[in-house]
Amino acid sequence: MSDSSVARMVPSRIGLLQGQQNPQTKISIGVSMPIATPEIYSEMIDRAKAGGYAFPAVNVTSSQTLNAAIRGFAEAESDGIIQVSTGGAAYWSGASVKDMVAGSLGFAAFAREVAKNYNVNIALHTDHCPQDKLADFVLPLLAASEEAVKAGKDPIFNSHMWDGSHETLSENLRIGRELLGRAAAAKIILEVEIGTVGGEEDGVENEINEKLYTTTEDALATIEALGAGENGRYLTALTFGNVHGVYKPGNVKLRPELLKQIQAEVGAKIGKTNPFDLVFHGGSGSTEQEIADAVSYGVIKMNIDTDTQYAFTRPVAGHMFSNYDGVLKVDGEMGNKKTYDPRVWGASAEAGMAARIVEAAKQLGSVGKTF
Repeated sequence: MSDSSVARMVPSRIGLLQGQQNPQTKISIGVSMPIATPEIYSEMIDRAKAGGYAFPAVNVTSSQTLNAAIRGFAEAESDGIIQVSTGGAAYWSGASVKDMVAGSLGFAAFAREVAKNYNVNIALHTDHCPQDKLADFVLPLLAASEEAVKAGKDPIFNSHMWDGSHETLSENLRIGRELLGRAAAAKIILEVEIGTVGGEEDGVENEINEKLYTTTEDALATIEALGAGENGRYLTALTFGNVHGVYKPGNVKLRPELLKQIQAEVGAKIGKTNPFDLVFHGGSGSTEQEIADAVSYGVIKMNIDTDTQYAFTRPVAGHMFSNYDGVLKVDGEMGNKKTYDPRVWGASAEAGMAARIVEAAKQLGSVGKTF
């Protein structure tokens, strides 16, 4: 599908997100707060880098997990990033529908409404998008934001991730360069991955081997292709043994010192201190020392998903086991509506996930870092 055909397809789908007003509230969704404006998002990143802390980036798959994420950031008094992956976006549209664009737009619209009740800045991001998903995920969303910006509104998303880790480095950077130009014009920050993250993410698997470690040569090639900010701002996921999911101790060897080495060597080459705004992928299950080291070397965003999924589900499991005779109509009985009402166990799930996000904010040093 060509970019032009995508652009023609999108306007009919974005409705209020292009800045049309709700006749009752008279609030332009494109500029509602506290979803971060492009300027605030850049300031968030600048402050994190200068202050030596990072933001949790939390994947959500539903309104309930979104509420949990915003609640967690608010309780931590931390600005934060909330994101959807391809699978998460598809699920947002309905488990039987699986429309990534509809799901993403619905996520963004819902976030803009419910976030008004909180006093922290929230950036909206789309997570891993490989080449075979571009035409059905990032490109339509990018086109929708382009239309919104033309109408004088903010972009729908603050940032998008292009995941070219399955391509050759040259192809990865070629596509990244094209996307960066469009993203910058739409006031959007691009995230790129240079290297390979192990484990499994939305059905895409990578082996755990030496390919999980980005080299200085790879990073220099990135600067040569994308620039050092003059062509548009981008976040860089340099891999240092990162793995999606949770693995037993000893199965994964993280080397965050690689980030320090690459920042120093590339910085010396181009005359810029810590040239990369770094992203830590596969943050779930990492040790406090690994996280602290990575942040000290320029990580300003750490993705957590597996741990927050568990934190959401664990209270639900506990509720069901403890109240099995109420949530089930055992032996023909009626059960207990007060225990199988989704609002009851859903509230526990929300609280559990929010608490895990507060823990992540503490680990990353973002507690109390809002403006």
